[in-house]
Amino acid sequence: MDDQRAMNGWTTAATTGSEGHELEFTVLDALTRPLFAGAEVAAGAGGLNRPIRWVHVLESADFESLIHGEEMILTTGVGFTANGMSPVAFLEQLIRKNAACLCLEIGHYFQAAPEEMVRLAEAHHFPLILFPHTVRFVDITLDLHSLIINRHHLMLQELEGTSREFYRLSLTSQGTSKILQLLQQSTQTELVYYPLQGKPVLLPALPQEEQELYLTYMGGLAEEHEPAARSGEPVQVIREFPGRKAVIKPVGALDQTWAYLMMLSPGRPREYDCLLLDSASLSIAQELLRTRYMEERKCFSENGWVDDLLAGRVQGENQMKALVGPDFQHLNETPYRVCTLELRSRFQDKWNAAETEWETARFHLPLLLRSLFEKYAFQPLMTMKNNRIAILAFDLKAKLPSKHRLQQALNSLLHTAAGDKLKEYTLVIGVSKPQTGLRNAMAASREARQALELHPCSQKSVLFYEDLGVFQLLMSLNDGSTLQTFIRSYLGPLIDHDESKGSELLLTLRVFLDHDGSKQIAARKLFIVRQSLYYRLEKITELLGEDFMEPENRISIQVALRAYQFLHPEKFTIPQTRSSQL
Repeated sequence: MDDQRAMNGWTTAATTGSEGHELEFTVLDALTRPLFAGAEVAAGAGGLNRPIRWVHVLESADFESLIHGEEMILTTGVGFTANGMSPVAFLEQLIRKNAACLCLEIGHYFQAAPEEMVRLAEAHHFPLILFPHTVRFVDITLDLHSLIINRHHLMLQELEGTSREFYRLSLTSQGTSKILQLLQQSTQTELVYYPLQGKPVLLPALPQEEQELYLTYMGGLAEEHEPAARSGEPVQVIREFPGRKAVIKPVGALDQTWAYLMMLSPGRPREYDCLLLDSASLSIAQELLRTRYMEERKCFSENGWVDDLLAGRVQGENQMKALVGPDFQHLNETPYRVCTLELRSRFQDKWNAAETEWETARFHLPLLLRSLFEKYAFQPLMTMKNNRIAILAFDLKAKLPSKHRLQQALNSLLHTAAGDKLKEYTLVIGVSKPQTGLRNAMAASREARQALELHPCSQKSVLFYEDLGVFQLLMSLNDGSTLQTFIRSYLGPLIDHDESKGSELLLTLRVFLDHDGSKQIAARKLFIVRQSLYYRLEKITELLGEDFMEPENRISIQVALRAYQFLHPEKFTIPQTRSSQL
């Protein structure tokens, strides 16, 4: 066969970086090495631009787990011929595993490449390279591995330098535009930047028909996923267009996507280009995040009236109109809830955050809140004091059930904060009933605070006022004596016994009644054997009387238990290790 190097000229058209260095090592590059001087390309010359990640000597018919893809395979054929495997089957398996090429030594085991093997390699543009004489595979692996490692090191150096430049540009005026220009120059690809709010950017300018194709696709992608990446770090998506392969990268932070960046290339996207795309999208996200921090500061200054409204310091509709401004009519007619968030240290019972830590939380948490509330179709207006944030959450989709969406937003907030800059703190949230009309904001704020204050009783991180049940009534009766008198009337003997004997009769009675008098469930929930539960119930009956389970008495006792829990939530904690002592 004619020497394919002469036929193709073997001109190195290698992948280069911004400094002109060859960054991706291909089959074509390998063929220019001195050790390949006598090699011939028997078939698959159309695939000489395939990248080589590693070189592997393979003399086995069973290699499913031995290669990962993009390896140059060196073989004499001794392994698969000895096992009875046909050369075509061996080649088919390599193609399926996405090997880079096959180098076959002509000699004792092969006098020439079988025609079927040649046809298969040609059909798949899979380079089949023949060594017409014996070669030292160890010399080839040493030579090529050194080149691959050196180029990989060079790629990392250039990537680091370009990434630093991306970051520097993100700190300048019109940073996103400058980052996109540098990315396009470095990759020599076509770029489409599609912000969810703003005008798309295409570099370089594309024909109108192509623009419409790509922008229509990006618009559909934005509509499908907007406004947020559902979870975790945004990942790349690869899609094929006519004559193009596209790599699409979401750009965003705080569990929200703000833009999409698409890189188009004629063939398979290079690893180096994909890494640059990652770096550029991160720098753009950082610039967008800084912009949103500044917008958040502006929103706080513009919405300073929120604290006065929630505290009841705004008198009359005219004063409200003057403070709220042109948005008054819209906000006054939109349903809303008030959410009160409290940030608590995980390591201290009392808030005592360092000033720098609190300043970080002071601007990071509202930004995170706004992102998540807008994701679930709420317009948040916030005010912050000490370690609490009060939010007027206006429902932008009032025709749809709001409680579930708000619960989702708050759950996402808890999940994100747990693994974010706020991981040293615990968030506790109280939510008011739905309201309409800004004149009701103070009452809604009071409901949110009351729900928040019941966290020790419920141990729930998010508590809606409408879910408080009898606690709504108990809070209004907590005047210092009414509840105490009621509790003593129905639970006095049990309270005295628990305090004098160190027993847990109150807890036992609450768990027993909460599970409709089921002794089996109550014993399991209390982590005690049934005999211990029976003994406790006998003691409760002795102290409260035989009729304590009669309907009227039972209702009063259950309310008294809730009232006692409201005043002394620590008394109703179930230890995991316990004795049956009364």
